[in-house]
Amino acid sequence: MKKKIWLTLITLFVGGVLTACGSNSGNESASEDNGEKLSVIITFYPIYDFTQNIVGEEGDVDLLIPAGTEPHDFEPSAKQIAQMQEADAFVYHDENMETWVPDTVEGWEDGSPNVIKGTEDIQLMSGSEEHDHEEDEEHDHSHEYDPHTWIDPKLAIKEVEAIRDQLSQDYPDRKEAFEENAENYINELEDLDQEYETGLSDAQQKSFVTQHAAFAYLAEEYGLNQVSISGLSPDEEPSPERLAELKDYVEEHDIDYVYFEENASDKIAKTLADEVGVELEVLNPLESLTDEQMDNGEDYVSVMRDNLKALEKTTNEE
Repeated sequence: MKKKIWLTLITLFVGGVLTACGSNSGNESASEDNGEKLSVIITFYPIYDFTQNIVGEEGDVDLLIPAGTEPHDFEPSAKQIAQMQEADAFVYHDENMETWVPDTVEGWEDGSPNVIKGTEDIQLMSGSEEHDHEEDEEHDHSHEYDPHTWIDPKLAIKEVEAIRDQLSQDYPDRKEAFEENAENYINELEDLDQEYETGLSDAQQKSFVTQHAAFAYLAEEYGLNQVSISGLSPDEEPSPERLAELKDYVEEHDIDYVYFEENASDKIAKTLADEVGVELEVLNPLESLTDEQMDNGEDYVSVMRDNLKALEKTTNEE
């Protein structure tokens, strides 16, 4: 009888220790022990594409902000916050883009879910910076720092590496798969970067006019000059003085294209183009793709190649 009681106590003790270990390691324990796919929630499109290429068959990657939705002013619902908390990992870009993230994750327990920041160790530009072009003094940005790093292929590579490293740290048993997947994807991004280097290295016209200031990192990297109609948020309305200044700028610099975004209101870009008598062309900031675009197989790399072709219409002007 005593032997039976002793064995029962040992079983209870071991079970309690295992349970405690599981709860201390958060979602990692469940996913690592039973070999199930990870559940990963991503905020908006480019980070979704980066993470999906890293995770591969190791998990199910879901997009939080619906396709075609402007992410700058997004606020999650209670249902969406619950969805995030039920995931193994939550990946976001930067608090200067997803401004709601710090307050949302503040009360979460460590590892419930594992929170991964895409711009970890990436230095952001000032949000008020407008390269080589005097900005209207009355025009104010709503961001302290410019979050649009993903538009630069070189910084996209750094972000992929940051997400890969954090996922590998949280899920060490899957590290080898993450590293192999990331390496294959980084090779694609390096090819993309080389295409931009080649396509833009001999730019005859370095200034391009875009709907909102999403392309500063790309311009900085490849020696171009972004001239934006609106600020860092596409919803910002330029003043009449700003539009008059841009009209003079386009005429003075013989610019033949004004770039607009398919997934945002293009009214102001069309007004400027009509007034100056130049053509409109699409330049996609990749903040969101529509369901139709994703169903058609479009992704970060393919859209960035389309962007390069569109930019070359301006940079190849003589």
